[in-house]
Amino acid sequence: MRATVDFLVFDWLQAGALCERERYADHSPETLAQVLDTCERVAVERFAPAHRACDVEEPRVDAEGRVVLPASTAIAVKAYFDTGMQAASQDAEHGGLQLPCVVEMAGNAFFSKASVGCGGYTLLTSGNASLILAHGTPKQREVFAARELTGQWMGTMCLSEPAIGSSLGDITTRAEPDDALHPLGPRYRLKGSKMWISAGEHELSENIVHLVLAKVPQADGRLPEGSGGISLFIVPKWSVDADGALTGERNGVSLVGLNHKLGWRGTSNCLLNFGESAPAIGYRVGAEGQGLACMFHMMNEARIGVGLSAAMLAMAGYEASLAYAKDRTQGRSVGQRGGSPVPIVQHADVKRMLLAQKAIAEGALALNLYCARLVDEQRSAGPQAAEASVLLGLLIPVAKSWPSQWGLEANSLAIQVLGGAGYTRDWPLEQYWRDNRLNMIHEGTHGIQGLDLLIRKASQPQALQLLAGRINNTVQAAMQQPDLADWANQVAAALAQVGAATKAAWASADPAQAAVHGTPYLQAFGHLVLAWVWLDLALRTPPAHPLQAGHRAACAYFMAYELPLVAAWLAPILARCRVLADLDAEVL
Repeated sequence: MRATVDFLVFDWLQAGALCERERYADHSPETLAQVLDTCERVAVERFAPAHRACDVEEPRVDAEGRVVLPASTAIAVKAYFDTGMQAASQDAEHGGLQLPCVVEMAGNAFFSKASVGCGGYTLLTSGNASLILAHGTPKQREVFAARELTGQWMGTMCLSEPAIGSSLGDITTRAEPDDALHPLGPRYRLKGSKMWISAGEHELSENIVHLVLAKVPQADGRLPEGSGGISLFIVPKWSVDADGALTGERNGVSLVGLNHKLGWRGTSNCLLNFGESAPAIGYRVGAEGQGLACMFHMMNEARIGVGLSAAMLAMAGYEASLAYAKDRTQGRSVGQRGGSPVPIVQHADVKRMLLAQKAIAEGALALNLYCARLVDEQRSAGPQAAEASVLLGLLIPVAKSWPSQWGLEANSLAIQVLGGAGYTRDWPLEQYWRDNRLNMIHEGTHGIQGLDLLIRKASQPQALQLLAGRINNTVQAAMQQPDLADWANQVAAALAQVGAATKAAWASADPAQAAVHGTPYLQAFGHLVLAWVWLDLALRTPPAHPLQAGHRAACAYFMAYELPLVAAWLAPILARCRVLADLDAEVL
């Protein structure tokens, strides 16, 4: 894996060149490589040993109401904070290392591969701190974000409610004004419940900073309707004074119980009540009614993190099944009579399953690192920043959803490579599959990502034109190489198909009609993007490079077995199929 990460970061995405920019002037390609060295080492030494423990020893609540985790979880999380990676890409004035985002994400890939259960705590804390740095007051940044960046405090995001999942406009958590002039920001008293809160309760840090979506009642006492009435609040687990010091008193945030999920078992998942037994004091972040806009700052970062974790679980499964296939002997080659059994890696169908995993895992990793590189472009001055922002917005639904769906398929193939052994807990494959299954719903389901892509992003001609321009640049360059020309033509054809389907989906100019096709459009769009990624990697990997043969093989697989699926997914859209639009739910 390390060779793949190094190639993607330094050769394909040219992260070393970022050191010439003022923001990254304190770094060099050598120091960036040293960061990856440290992350790889700590992931192997501290996170990997916790992988199985935090799955077998699920979080539990003791007699005093505390959430108990395996000792290895605390060791792993502390080791992560000790690396400084919690503040990797943050500004130096906030205690950050000012690393390029692409290096931060590449470093975090090692931790996701070693133990997503432990990584959930740091991922959420990072996003929480980033949001407060972006939208909080100077005092909120000083009190809350600064402590999160060191790991002294940790953070969550509290959106869903027991009866309300993704329909956030219907949330019922209330925030009653309490002190508009409080030094930590306008103070409120919150009351309500939040469900599915990852890392919502634990003993890993001195405090937990909850970012909570709630609505401020109108003059008549009723809550405003829709998402426009949602505000965002910082609600600490332990109360703080005006200077941010702990008072020793528990704020009115109480644990009702733990949810026991299929995977990511190491990350506690909670039902929390606010303001039930004591007032839950919160401090508003940003303007009233702008909570969802602020929260999306955290959600976009979290979506890249989810996509990265899905890619790395696929990578872990691929590496484990490849090692098994090379060692396990069974059967003989077709047509062979007698002789010794051969390693199963020599059987054609096993080769197929391994190559599919390689194409999925490495392609998904490349996509998410490409998105991280766009974040770095956003931070630069000049017109490229605006272009990167538009392109990143278009790719975010794909960066989250494609690795989640196909990474799970890769893990399924890994189990199949091991045969019966793959279904036992003696091997790690079944845990990788369970962990990855959650990524299809983390930070928005496939359906939501499809709506985001087709309704909000693909309806913007500029975004599609930018992506088409980059794809065409790769296609034109690949056309100059005879051995890549056929693949280039396939990608160009798929791009044309997606363009035609986009117009067909919007032919009625009715978002409700377009929304029917959100998920198949997302699947086709994602496969187009990954085909482009693989074509670009095949084009830009030098002939003498050790990874060149593997990149060509993965690209060949993707063009032959995966890209043809695009036409099938788009066919109902191009035909303006109304099966789903006209379906009477009563027949189901």
